[in-house]
Formats: sequence, C-alpha cells, structure tokens
Amino acid sequence: MSDLRPVAVDELLARRAASSAPEAWITPTAPEALRARVAEVDTRLAAGAELPLAGVPFAVKDNIDVARLPTTVACPSFAYVPEANATVVQRLLDVGAVCAGKTNLDQFATGLVGTRSPQYGPCRNPVVPEYIAGGSSSGSAVAVASGEVAFALGTDTAGSGRVPAALCGLVGLKPTPGALPNDGVVPAMASYDCVSAFTTTVADAATVLDALADPSATAPPAAMNPTRLGIPDSINWRGDDDARSRFADAVDHAVAKGCTVEEFDGHALWEAGAMLYGSALVAERHAAFGAFAAAHPADLDPAVAEIVRRAGDQRGSEVYRALAAMRRLCDEVAELWFDIDALLLPTVARVPTFEESLADPFGPSAELGALTAFVNPLGLAAVAVPFGLRASGVPFGVSLVGPAGSDRALLARAATFTGETLGPPPSDRDHRLAVVGAHLSGQPLNHQLTDLGAVLCAATTTAPEYRLYALDTSPPKPGLLRASSGGGAAIEVEVWALDDAGLGAFVAAIPAPLGVGRVTLADGSEVTGFLCEPYAVEQAADITASGGWRAYLAGV
Repeated sequence: MSDLRPVAVDELLARRAASSAPEAWITPTAPEALRARVAEVDTRLAAGAELPLAGVPFAVKDNIDVARLPTTVACPSFAYVPEANATVVQRLLDVGAVCAGKTNLDQFATGLVGTRSPQYGPCRNPVVPEYIAGGSSSGSAVAVASGEVAFALGTDTAGSGRVPAALCGLVGLKPTPGALPNDGVVPAMASYDCVSAFTTTVADAATVLDALADPSATAPPAAMNPTRLGIPDSINWRGDDDARSRFADAVDHAVAKGCTVEEFDGHALWEAGAMLYGSALVAERHAAFGAFAAAHPADLDPAVAEIVRRAGDQRGSEVYRALAAMRRLCDEVAELWFDIDALLLPTVARVPTFEESLADPFGPSAELGALTAFVNPLGLAAVAVPFGLRASGVPFGVSLVGPAGSDRALLARAATFTGETLGPPPSDRDHRLAVVGAHLSGQPLNHQLTDLGAVLCAATTTAPEYRLYALDTSPPKPGLLRASSGGGAAIEVEVWALDDAGLGAFVAAIPAPLGVGRVTLADGSEVTGFLCEPYAVEQAADITASGGWRAYLAGV
C-alpha cells in the first residue's frame, strides 16, 4: 500500500510531538506555515488542478534550498535563508506536496555515518539505536523510517542516499547523474552530486520520480525479458558472514523471481569507488567549501575539516590524470551492459555501531562507501531496496545498478524483486473516476485506488442535482443518486485518474448495490462515477443535507 497519502496538519504535528528522533530535524516547518500550505493545496484542488501528491508530507535534507527556511548544511555559521526553492523542491510543491521541514545531515554532506553534525547532534538507527542511521542524508532517512513523513529528499555523492536507506529499511532512489537538476543544492562534489529520494516502497519511489524528473531525462521502461543480473565476483564483507549469507539469500530470491545471474569481474567498480575520495578528484570538495572551512575552522566537525584540508593539497596535474583514469574505467564498465541488464550487490556489508562511529572519525565512513561510491563517477543509476533484517536486527538491503538513463527500468526491476506492481506514468492515466464515500482520501477503501496507481486530480462537488444516502454496508458507504425531479444538492467528490487496466480492475470489484455511471460535476463536465441502484436507498437515511460523506461522518 502506498504511503503517499494526504495527512492533516494536526496529525503531522502529533507525529512530530511523538517522535523519538527529534535530532532528525534541523528546521521543522512552523504550524501556521503548514496550515497555509494545506489551504493553498485545497484551493488548487477545488479549482480542478491535477495534484498527484496533494497533501502528502515530505522532508528535505538541509543542503537543499526551501524558500524562507534556512539552509545550514549542519553548520549554523554557514546558514543563509534562500528566497527561492530548489527546482526539485518546487516541482514537488507544484504537484501538491507539503514540505514538513529541513533534516539533519553529516556536515556539508561529508560522510556516510550520520554522526558528523556537531551542532545538531548525531542520528541513531531508528530500528536498532545501538547502530548508526547512515549518512550523509541521515535525518531524511530517519524521518521517513519513523513515519513522520511519507518521503524525503536527500543527496547522494558516494552513497549518501543509498547507505541510510539500507540501514533504515527504506527504498533509496539515486537517479542517473544529471537526471534531476542540482540548482539550489549546496555542492559537495558538484560533478558527482545527485538529489536522491527516500520512500517506503518502490512504487512510491516511481511516483516521486515522475514528479521530480523531466521525462526526457530518464527513459521509460520498455517491455522487459527476464532480468540478467551481474554479481561482482569479489565483495569485501569486512568479516561479516551474516551479511554474506543475507546477500546469498537475496540472489536466490532474485532467481526465484525469474532473473538470471552471472558473475563478472568487479575490479573496475572498486577502483572507481576508491578514486572518488582517494585520488585527486577529491579536490572538488575543497572547491565546494574549502574557503569557508579555512575561515571558520572551529565550526566544522573535525573529520569534515580534515577531509577538506586534504582535498586542498591536490595538484592540478593529478586531477587531470585522475579524470583520464576515470574515463578509462567508464569505458570498461560500459562493456558490461551488452551481457547484463543490472548489477545486484549489497548496499552495505558490515554496519558499524553508533559508539564505533563516534570513536573512529574516518574508518566507518570509508568502509560504508566501499560498495556504493563507484556509481556516480561512472555515471550510473541505482536504487537501494530493503531485504529483511540482519542478525543484529538492523535492516539489510541490496542495490540494483544500471546504465545512465535506466532509472525507470531499474525501478521496474526493483519492483519485481520486492513483489510490487508499478502504475503507469501519469500521462497514461486517461480515465477520470469520481468517488463519493469510502474511497475518498483518508477513508478505509482509498487504498483500492492507490494500489492501482490512481492519482488524485481534483476535490470538487457534483452539479446540484444529486442526493446522498447512508447505506447499510461494511465498511459504511454512501449511495449517490441523481434526483429525479429537482430537490438535489451539490455533493462532495474527489476525481481520481486511472489507466485502462486500473479502471477495469476497479469497476470489476465494485459490489452491489453500487455501480458506475456518468456523474456531472460542478463545472458541467461529466466523468465516470459511483452511483447506486434505487432499490438500495428505500430504507436508507437521506444525508443530502450534510453535503458529503466526510461531513456526515463528522456529525454522526
């Protein structure tokens, strides 16, 4: 079931108050701003706007600009208040999503542990607090894993989105470099930074990608034969036999789902990953914030300060040699895609404990990127998905990695792995369906729409010529009838969009005495909608005066 559902402001605030991980947040959105935003979304829906993420709460990593909220990169002395939203944030607002605030991170997005935030505090694993949450997008992952928001934005340079997704039991979408715009994102290593997303399901990740990406930037999945998965022939398990066993189970699971598997020589992957921070390429991190670090040494986490200092020691000639070496590795890895469709590998081998990560400022972070850091410098797409728990109770996960532009195909392959069904892209949802009762947002049968990939188009009313009745059903439902000789009223409805298959499956499951027909909306247009057979309302209570099912339930 999708978690991309609208949430009332009071419920969002209650989740915030009950949170056991306040350190996940740096700047929560103020209650009055949340209420104003929800009112704006409601107004747009009432005007007929199509808003597939209407009222859905999301969080934003605090190196991505949200207008009128400070961007701190977990360093208060660096903070500024942007006047405009980053493009990725604006695109989510354009489709109705509600920003719940800015989240904690490893300072300047430098680290994979989630503990390098001296002013705002380290993030613990929300499942097993004795372990780390992973970073650098730690707060975004914790906010989703703890149920405070439906999804969150992070960034990913060496694994900063995928690592915390794996450790927190989430889906971590890391698009092809360049697929999403980076304007309004404070750079860590601008050539390799990617905006990423955290969701609870692959289907939700696909919906978020639809909202974020220009369709021309990521190819739609073509009809796919059984997936050919490549497994690296050498993985450094860091002595963790439990992780090795979990991955073997994941490979068996993929085969059971119809995939074929073959080993390949993974040396080019590991070499590219080691080069990202272990070669002169790291000079780009000094270009990003080295001048600020030199001017404010006391404000930086010691590990972050040392990393950026070393980055400033690189020679220009060595940078160009490193770039040439990376191009050679890109050409070598490109040969893989003739024989395989995607790579399958563990996202993280061993998981360091919280105390270990505090005690060792460099080792755990370097270890966590060993299986993820190669992806961006090689220009690849990736999606991390959960696969059960480790013996420690910490989530285990695997990553699917594919060539540039394969983002949507990777999501389709990931959905096969997790047993999900992806809906069509929004442009293919051609049918409009008006619902009036238990299928409204937040009502008990709404999932029957979202499970079929339906998206909310509008909240409006019928033309003033209908009557509404409370039927004796389980769960309770209303029946809508067109008034035969006047005396009708405008009744609250939501209009949802489905594709051919979705509408067919939905209509086939409707029980008597309900059915579908043509319903006239307030603007005079006609859509498919729920109606009721006249015999069913003979003994039913007429609730037309309430104006709609929600208002009737509120007054019962």
